[in-house]
Amino acid sequence: MTLARLGRALGRLGIFALDQLYPPGCAACNAPLSAEDGLCASCFAALRPISAPLCPVLGIPFDVDPGPGAVSAEASAAPPPFARLRAAVAYGPVAGALVGRLKYGDRPELARFCVRMMAAAGREFWDAAPVLVPVPLHASRQRLRRYNQAMLLARELGRLTGLRVDPHLVRRHRRTRQQVGLSGEGRLRNVRGAFSLHPRALERLGGRPVLLVDDVYTTGATVKAVARVLGRGGIAAPDVLTFARVVIGEDLPI
Repeated sequence: MTLARLGRALGRLGIFALDQLYPPGCAACNAPLSAEDGLCASCFAALRPISAPLCPVLGIPFDVDPGPGAVSAEASAAPPPFARLRAAVAYGPVAGALVGRLKYGDRPELARFCVRMMAAAGREFWDAAPVLVPVPLHASRQRLRRYNQAMLLARELGRLTGLRVDPHLVRRHRRTRQQVGLSGEGRLRNVRGAFSLHPRALERLGGRPVLLVDDVYTTGATVKAVARVLGRGGIAAPDVLTFARVVIGEDLPI
């Protein structure tokens, strides 16, 4: 046996031993699992995937199909600066636990689980071959967390779809308060003027559309601010893809 093969064999043995001592757990509730980065059956069943019928603009699920071309009251009353939003699941306890552990719990590997569902939710975007642009964190906050969860999601999505990721197209040049606990209007004020566009943004895109990637859509204040910066730079309204979204009418949980 070569040294390389011996090293791989010892590595697999080490992983097996660790799994016996510390078996993989459900990403939401820690129940024992046979494989990592997944959910137990009860947590998976508690996820609320978003599927048709839904608002073609905001991706809000409809209780009944209103017919072709119908948009939600929210999209009619306040059209967003982005083209379309899609989310894999409605925000709830299980989705919140996943996002919380990905975002604050030093569990970057959970991005793989989230992206498998996001890829299916965003399937109508793939034919246009968009450039994946993660919603940026301010450098100081990224140093504190060690990573930007939106960047992890965009990278995993890029690996799965073969699409290019551009983490430098938009920069968060002003540090803002965390959005948690702020009202909808407070969130808008908080991120106003916080983002700037790369000076060669159009050249970097090469005529391709933008797909903004983030973990959760709550009020949309952040992605709207990014979309407006893109628009001022002469870039067409982007699409948006997130793992979860708060369904209109529910309390703001985050």
